[in-house]
Formats: sequence, C-alpha cells, structure tokens
Amino acid sequence: MSIWGIIIGGTAGFALGGPIGGLLGAVAGHAVEKRMIPASSGKESGSPSGDSQATKRVAFTVAVIALSAKMAKADGIVSRDEIAAFRERVHIPASEVKQVGRFWDLARQTPAGFEEYANQVAHLFVAKAPILEQLLDLLFHIAKSDGDITPPEQNYLHIVASIFGFDDAEFDRLLAIHRSSGPSAYEILGVSADIDNAALTRRWKELARTHHPDRLIADGMPEEFVAAANDRLAQINAAYDALARQRGL
Repeated sequence: MSIWGIIIGGTAGFALGGPIGGLLGAVAGHAVEKRMIPASSGKESGSPSGDSQATKRVAFTVAVIALSAKMAKADGIVSRDEIAAFRERVHIPASEVKQVGRFWDLARQTPAGFEEYANQVAHLFVAKAPILEQLLDLLFHIAKSDGDITPPEQNYLHIVASIFGFDDAEFDRLLAIHRSSGPSAYEILGVSADIDNAALTRRWKELARTHHPDRLIADGMPEEFVAAANDRLAQINAAYDALARQRGL
C-alpha cells in the first residue's frame, strides 16, 4: 500500500498516538463520513503497527503535511500555492490529490500546535538527522512558494529547526540555501571559503552519503519523497563540482 493509502485510511492512528495519530484518526473518520473509503474495523494490509520503519514513514509524511499546513497560517495568508509546492517535490497520484488536499485542510484546523507535531516526529529520529533536515528542506520550499520567506514563516521554521536539534548556525545555512538570491556553493555544503581541498572533498562525500535517497529511505523517508531528496542531492553535487573546477581538483 502507498503511504497515501495508509494515511488516508487512518490505519496507523492507534500505532502512533499523539497529535499525529489523532490527525490520522480525524482524516479516516472524515473519509468514511464522505464515503471516500469503506468503513472497516480491521487493519488494512500495510498498516505500520509493529513496524518501526513504516511508523517512521507515516510520521514523516504526516509531519510534513501538518507542519506545512500550520505554517500556511503563520503569516496570516493561506494559499493553495503551498499545496502546489508540496506536489512539486512529492509524488501524489492524481486519484489521491483531493484526499491529500482534504488532509491538508484538516491539519490546518486541528487544535494541536505545530510544536506538538514537531516534537513527536523529532522523537522518532536522532537530533539533526539527515531525514529531519530533509523535512525542513521541504518546509522551506513550501514557505517560499508564494514569494520570499516572510519573517513570521522564518520564525516558525527556526522554532521547528530548534526542536529538531539544529543550532542557529545550522538554521542560517538552511535559510541561505532557500533565499531568493540563491546560495553560494560554500553555503550549500555548509563550509567556509577557506576550507582546504581535502576537507572540502570529505565534506562533500559525507553530505552525498547521508543525503542519498537510498539512505534516507532506509532511515524512514517514504519513496514518494524521492524527487525532493534527488533535488537536494543534485544541489550538493553541483556545488562541489563548481568548487572543484574553481580549485582545479
């Protein structure tokens, strides 16, 4: 079953609990009420109950939707551009676009604060895990979908990054990557311009390894997010290639 079949069906609600499980249950109840899925008391195939990796995949997906939906209200402007930006980086079959849109709307209206969602998903991974950086990268992409990242959105993202374990310097690096003027190759790699060639190459290899889609999927990222991960990896490789040419490596 695809990640969307699991979350729209709400089969992971009891396994996860907390605000993420509550949102899954609300979505499942809404879907049954609207007759989008049949009511069932049994668990469907693909339920993540008892499967920690599947639970992580569901939590990651719900956290991206819930946190981006909450962020859409951070500057007082709710735009469908955010959903369009989400679809640019995440695979959603045409048959499930409406259901995911309803999920987005329900997430925006839930009483739980965004900090609760951020804390719950953060506890499933180690602090500053590459998969959490990937989640932040998606939130940054969505935030800038209707123009520059606004001060309220920046403050929102800073709080989420802090919950995920990223310090101010690391947040500034992520912000630089997504600013409208575009980041430098050094900012993408998170190094200073005076780094020596050997250290630069080691840094590139580390980032390429930890941000590779296969590694992220093994850590709990759903395959539906591969396009976003590929974009990030391509950015890392392009930055290193540009600096390698400059330095004659």
